[in-house]
Amino acid sequence: MNYTGRCVRTRMGVKAALPRYEVYLYTAVLGVAMAWAASWIVEASSENVNRKAFKESVKPGWHYFGRKMDVADFEWVMWFSTFRNHILFALTGHVIFAKIFSLLVPKHRSLVFGLYGVLAVLVTMGWTFMGLILSHCLMLYSVALVKKRWLCFVAGLATLASIKLEPYNSWQETLVTGSFDLQDVLFYGGCGFTIMRCMSFALENCDRKEGSYSFLDLLKYNFYLPFFFFGPIMTFDQFHAQANSSKLSRKDRELWGITTKALLHLGVILVVDMFFHYLYILTIPSDMRLVQKLSDWSLAGLAYSNLVYDWVKAAVMFGVINTVARLDHLDPPQPPKCITMLYVFAETHFDRGINDWLCRYVYDYIGGDHDKIFKELLATLCTFAITTLWLGPCELVYIWSFFNCFGLNFELWVAKFFSYPPFSTIEGVMGESMGRRIRGVFNAANFWTIVLYNVLSLNSLEFAKMVGRRLIFKGFPFSTLSVLLVTYCGVQLVKERERNQALLEEQEAAKMAEKEKAE
Repeated sequence: MNYTGRCVRTRMGVKAALPRYEVYLYTAVLGVAMAWAASWIVEASSENVNRKAFKESVKPGWHYFGRKMDVADFEWVMWFSTFRNHILFALTGHVIFAKIFSLLVPKHRSLVFGLYGVLAVLVTMGWTFMGLILSHCLMLYSVALVKKRWLCFVAGLATLASIKLEPYNSWQETLVTGSFDLQDVLFYGGCGFTIMRCMSFALENCDRKEGSYSFLDLLKYNFYLPFFFFGPIMTFDQFHAQANSSKLSRKDRELWGITTKALLHLGVILVVDMFFHYLYILTIPSDMRLVQKLSDWSLAGLAYSNLVYDWVKAAVMFGVINTVARLDHLDPPQPPKCITMLYVFAETHFDRGINDWLCRYVYDYIGGDHDKIFKELLATLCTFAITTLWLGPCELVYIWSFFNCFGLNFELWVAKFFSYPPFSTIEGVMGESMGRRIRGVFNAANFWTIVLYNVLSLNSLEFAKMVGRRLIFKGFPFSTLSVLLVTYCGVQLVKERERNQALLEEQEAAKMAEKEKAE
């Protein structure tokens, strides 16, 4: 997963319009191509449902479908099947507890959030785990009092390394007694997110001019239960300001919006489970013998659908947590941007919380306006070094980090190169619409580099190499050009959506300006 992304720069020609019939043509081509690719995957799933390699990850599904379903993703099964009732119980208890005390003692609701979180973590994981978490908090709080950014980073990253590298992580894990299926996930999630939150606290404390935040402020921030084990991360400055605000009024129809999104997430969960009865997109890539028999279009659709599913999973999981946070009058990080809408590395991320953390404390802090090549290179190297440590150093993560870091820098190099004459002069002469079409060609190629660079972290290096080899070399020219053509159509539809959004924002800004003049 790519956790980094440059702050969105203004894209040239964003308001450039295309003829309506051209947009309709792109829609038709994209729709037919996606339906065709999906039909290949459905056929491959149905014909190979009884393969020996599918035995562990394709299990009996809903009775009224009469089909088996893909259960290869542990996280999805954990959240919405195996441990669904446990998670719902904990979050429902938090909502009820928080609502009662927010009405009784609104000024101290952040303390109530923290107390409930401490009790829930203690009951779930035990005293030893609680002691380990408190030791991490206490150590990083002590470093925060020194108010040296470099020292906060050294201490924080060293602590993070202690749960990511052997033998230190194994030693800490043995301290946690008990055994249940979810223990490993909760241990590493709780420790990892705790350290990142403590680093945010320490870095914000460095920027505070007078005095320091208290240890109680850190505990209230860290033990907010909805974020504790699974994220997302809110930076300390945002959480502290929002959780300690006593103004608990809501905007018009805000509660209706929260309810609508909760129902939408429920609907998406049901739809995804239905699709898993027909599309074994997670299990097929693990069987390389079957993958070799698939058509180029099936492989392209399989790689794309894996990234779309990962986005859907992140959006739903964070969406459920964010719904609870919004009920607590917080404004949590937004869901990630859909992979379908991405055609530049600068906007690629699957966890907006981690992305915001990295941008605030590393990427933007070092890179500034991201316009200078060497500062950008240094910023991306530091950002991906921390991201590699966060994900857990291994060969696959090293490869993923290298290619995504290269892609982010290569975009800047290309943009710089084409900003000089004669290219800038030619673009000015040809007009905005033609410029948009030419940019769309490059964006289509860039889209598939994003897919290939990130699919290896979701499936395997062998699968990513297979997709790349088939689409670029063995499938050339027919498969390569046809996939790029369909992708080009998709990119133009995304650009059209961005154009409409830009026009709406411009109209709203004009209305606000007229309103201010009238007042």
